[in-house]
Amino acid sequence: MAMDIDSLVRRNKDDLAVLEQHLGYRFTDLRLLQKALIHSSFAFEQGQIDKNNEILEFLGDAVLDLVIGHTLCRRFPGMREGDLTRLRSSLVNETHLASVARELQLGEHLCLGKGEDASNGRNKSSILSCAYEAVIGAIFEDSNYITAEKIVCRFFVPAMAAKKEELLMADSKSRLQEALQEKFYEAPSYRIDLEEGPSHQKVFTVSVIFRDEALGTGSGASKKEAEQRAAAATLAVLKDVIRKFSS
Repeated sequence: MAMDIDSLVRRNKDDLAVLEQHLGYRFTDLRLLQKALIHSSFAFEQGQIDKNNEILEFLGDAVLDLVIGHTLCRRFPGMREGDLTRLRSSLVNETHLASVARELQLGEHLCLGKGEDASNGRNKSSILSCAYEAVIGAIFEDSNYITAEKIVCRFFVPAMAAKKEELLMADSKSRLQEALQEKFYEAPSYRIDLEEGPSHQKVFTVSVIFRDEALGTGSGASKKEAEQRAAAATLAVLKDVIRKFSS
């Protein structure tokens, strides 16, 4: 027998209350939270194909983009637009959204079809990330932007600084090359200074070379990582580098 939203809410009331505690938000309309947890596979089995969380997911995706984008602009006012875009993408991608969903133990509360449930659907990043977006959409529908913003920031702000550092580190080589080419029409090169450790646990030490001078040094478990760290070290003193080679 097909179950409508009201029946599901009555059946899952205690379970929904647990999720509300994890979220730090109490719903006025529990049907919104329940709908956010209905995967399309469950709705299909119930013969109610359109009674799933996909519309709330669409809404939540927009809310997350706005909240994260707005928060990043306030926290990092000096960042370039391209860096802000990449940083936002790293926070709202499937992998990170799924990790937030796992922190909330969201998988335990999902309504899945029997086949999806049997194939470890409760731990699939694709399902968890979409369900999290749907939950945020439900909170927005049940309250307002300010409330949704507070809920989102509580889970995302702690990761912003670390994600920023990861982004800047990964982008250090291209940023350094752009800066030096713009100023001097020349690109830096990289020199391996040291390679030590057993073959399965190598540590590389690399220096940035510009006009036959070493500008910065970095170490890592791969040549690429060492080069990025060396570039990051050079970027940290870029003003001095530019002053030196401009004089």
